[in-house]
Amino acid sequence: MEKVKIIEAKESLLADNSKDADRLREELKADKTFYINIMSSPGSGKTSSLKQIISRLRDSFRLGVMEADIDSDVDAKTIAELGIPSIQIHTGGMCHLDADMSRQGLRAIGSKDLDVVFLENVGNLVCPAEFDTGSDLNLVILSVPEGDDKPLKYPLMFEKADVVLVNKIDAMEVFDFDMKKVEDNIHLRNSGIPVFPVSAATGEGFHEFCGWLKERISL
Repeated sequence: MEKVKIIEAKESLLADNSKDADRLREELKADKTFYINIMSSPGSGKTSSLKQIISRLRDSFRLGVMEADIDSDVDAKTIAELGIPSIQIHTGGMCHLDADMSRQGLRAIGSKDLDVVFLENVGNLVCPAEFDTGSDLNLVILSVPEGDDKPLKYPLMFEKADVVLVNKIDAMEVFDFDMKKVEDNIHLRNSGIPVFPVSAATGEGFHEFCGWLKERISL
């Protein structure tokens, strides 16, 4: 009996996307646009953290934000109210953005006229980590209520991260959360990665993080 030919579609898809992501990075480099991909679970505080970051960077850089969701435009409206260019990307049911979807969004927002573009990826600790968006920096947000064991349960997300914000530290007393343990768990997956404890509610920790981020953007 003849062997059935098996096509590993996912591996092929990921490989094609990775090549396209590399092309997109070169395109953005030529335009001198820095692209930041923000990933986290729903409710971790991506949009509220973005508001803190925008308030500290808007005087230094021309900023834009792309909001990705399966549906709705709530987050895009929130950012637009700050006077920052913002567009909503509906993924058509997909739980992530890939390089081509990023490119479409970047064209729509006019990235050539912006210094920094943020992508608030779909809230999910699995799918977004698998697909390279063409970003220069992957920022992962983990919130205190989620627990300090998440880097162990979702390893790929933290392996792909370039920096991690641990948000909602103002709620530390309410939850059984160990900051040293979460940092150890993150570094178990990604040795040496910067980890910044922050509170999007109070602004604590964002001065330090944004100082670090400004240096990365200006490289």
